[in-house]
This record gives sequence, structure tokens and C-alpha cells, in this order.
Amino acid sequence: MSPLSPSAQKIQNLLTELGYDLTVIEHAESTRTAQEAADRAGCLLGQITKSLIFRGKDSGKPILVLTSGANRVDEKRIAAYAGEPIVRADADFVRDVTGFAIGGVPPLGHAKKMETYLDEDLLQYATVWAAAGTPNAIFELTPAQLQAMTGGRSVGVKP
Repeated sequence: MSPLSPSAQKIQNLLTELGYDLTVIEHAESTRTAQEAADRAGCLLGQITKSLIFRGKDSGKPILVLTSGANRVDEKRIAAYAGEPIVRADADFVRDVTGFAIGGVPPLGHAKKMETYLDEDLLQYATVWAAAGTPNAIFELTPAQLQAMTGGRSVGVKP
């Protein structure tokens, strides 16, 4: 197996440091979209964990929504949970608060601590897949592990 890129290795190291026996897999093909990730992982679209970053319109705080690849996020619902209007973050804000580029944002290991919401629909699966620092790297984990490592609050996110 070829060595991981630096960003993917950072996530692998963090998972190991946190005591998780999980393996980052870096593919030659893209895992940037939820469908591409599902195709590479050989799983259902719903098992892909999308890491979406929003910004509090008033506070400027980063907000992470970990949602099922099959779902769209109701931004009004997230705004209600966050207690303020939200806006979708631009690429520069995402890189600043996470340390990663859009398409490879993992659920952990971010540059800044952020409020995190976990799509309750992810909890129905035995395992889910998440990005691992690059648009080609993913790892498999249980929803319970995802919740534990992110401290995410389980909520409904769909319209």
C-alpha cells in the first residue's frame, strides 16, 4: 500500500492517537462528492458523512453539520439550533477553520473548535464513511464513533 498524502496521514495519526482502530484509505479516484465516495467505498449514498461548514451570520462562528450523503440540509433548522441565522461558508473560511479544502473536510482534526450537529439519519447504519483530509481519502467508522469523536449533537437536518 502506498503511503498516505500528508493531510490524510494527519487524520490517520489523529485517529490512532485518539485510540480508534480505523484505517484511512486514499483512492486514485475522487471521493470529493458523496456519490463518488459511496462508489469508492461500495456503500449506500446515505452512509457517506458529508462535512458541511456554515458560518453564524451574527457571530461569525463556524458550524459543522455532519449529514448523510443522501440528505439536503435545511439551513433554517440549523439556524434554529445555532441560535442565529447562518450562511454557507466560502472556501477560504472552510480552509481557515478546518485546515482542509472543501471536498476533503474530515469530521475531526480541525484548526478551530466548532459547534457540531450530527444528522440523526446517520445513526441507522452499522457503519458510515467520512472524508479523511483530501478529496481522495475516506475512512469507515460506526455512527457511535463519529458522535464520540466529534461531540456532535444528534438532530434532524432535512427540510
